[in-house]
Amino acid sequence: MVRLLYCTATFFQDALMLYQIYDTQRSLIEPFADLAQTASKIFSNPMMPFSHFPLAQRISAAYDLIYRLGKDYEKPEFGIRSVNVDGIDVAIHERIEINKPFCELRRFKRFSDDTGTLDKLKGQPAVLIVAPLSGHYATLLRDTVNTMLKDHKVYITDWKNARLVPLEEGEFHLDDYVNYVQEFIRHLQSQYGNCHIMSVCQPTVPVLAAVSLMASRGETTPLSMTMMGGPIDARKSPTAVNDLATQRSIEWFENNVIFRVPSTFPGAGRKVYPGFLQHTGFVAMNPDRHLNSHYDYFTDLIKGDKESTEAHRKFYDEYNAVLDMDADYYLETIQTVFREFKLVNGTWDVKNLQGKVERVRPQDITTTALLTVEGELDDISGSGQTASAHDLCTSIPQNQRTHYEAKGAGHYGIFSGRRWREMVYPVVKQFILDHALKTAAPTQSAASAAAQDAAAAPAVTETVTEAVAETAKPAPKKPAATKASAPKRGADTAAAASSPAEAAPEETPPSKPSEPEQAA
Repeated sequence: MVRLLYCTATFFQDALMLYQIYDTQRSLIEPFADLAQTASKIFSNPMMPFSHFPLAQRISAAYDLIYRLGKDYEKPEFGIRSVNVDGIDVAIHERIEINKPFCELRRFKRFSDDTGTLDKLKGQPAVLIVAPLSGHYATLLRDTVNTMLKDHKVYITDWKNARLVPLEEGEFHLDDYVNYVQEFIRHLQSQYGNCHIMSVCQPTVPVLAAVSLMASRGETTPLSMTMMGGPIDARKSPTAVNDLATQRSIEWFENNVIFRVPSTFPGAGRKVYPGFLQHTGFVAMNPDRHLNSHYDYFTDLIKGDKESTEAHRKFYDEYNAVLDMDADYYLETIQTVFREFKLVNGTWDVKNLQGKVERVRPQDITTTALLTVEGELDDISGSGQTASAHDLCTSIPQNQRTHYEAKGAGHYGIFSGRRWREMVYPVVKQFILDHALKTAAPTQSAASAAAQDAAAAPAVTETVTEAVAETAKPAPKKPAATKASAPKRGADTAAAASSPAEAAPEETPPSKPSEPEQAA
């Protein structure tokens, strides 16, 4: 039904109409979905006589599947209550540090009554994870956050659903995204002296812009930036996503996928790229895979395979939960990143909070280490797109730049699942640790940086293609790769890898816990 509505979009001149029809459809389907859920429970509950009817399991499974296909998927929660640190359970308290009109900066504060564990947690580096604003909620990075919490103080950008943002809050542009990231970086720097930043997929471009602008102004930049599976240079190894952006005009996107939010939501009247259209696109990329997955779910319900059915529910509770994106931001991203390639062409200008237009110059970054991560089988951000950041950040010393390719990993595999935990994370953890002792120095001028690196060869970074052990030792190099990884520190140095500011206790929350010394 959703696919049919998408195909009929061009027949409606009023930009409100398609969204209004979809919203009405959802309202009509919702009671039937709830009824299907009730029927499924009736035919599966052993206390009910219907459960003893012939084919009762099949009927229950069919109703359950109907409910899953018809229900409305709300924003999931991170649900991280605790993490295990060296055999000690550490409690996690999730809270909002900064609340912006279109984004919340969330912190996952760690608590422990074990003094040894607490001392270790307080000395760990602070990391800002910039989640993508490209259809799904930040909870898509739940596994990323959960893993990082064992060794880092973790913050994440939690982007809001644009249909819930009232029109009075104003518009949201790509420039605003860049300015948000800079504000969040400065917030962490004010608490810890400095921080590390990690971007996953879409935000690699605005994050690189944010750090570049800070460097150009002479501000302190993050100790390191980790960029994972993002379209830094979307011209390289173009995927279906890249092809769609280049084959259609910007007017086509504006006329066919931009609609006004219906009156039933707080953001009524706001122009957005609706989440339900994005979801249709996600499913359309691999329809056979999703069809087979739902059929397997049906058969697992009949067999009583609770583990498999629960895994299916968890995945699709996340996958089917989508948000609307502000139209200005979406269209500008297509134009800037996928059509005009302004970042790599050196033509991207960003308006700051004071209204001044500034040119994005990645070559001005000199004191921030750079790690890029790509998945060998990534079908969203093609091979070489993320690694292109090294070609732009020419003033970063070569021994502060590293590239890593995860063998056998697709797009989601580089930040979630077994390959993320066993292959990618040890590399990320070691890279951050290797640069945790580096003190932030005033950013050098572009002219000074150019003079120092005039004789340096073009950036060629080490590509690691084998699985990395938990000890995070470097994997064997490819014959054609040039060594450019940061030198390893001694065991005693690594154990104490934190700057004076990072070693200090974390900031006091507005509402102090009863035992503040137990917080980290």
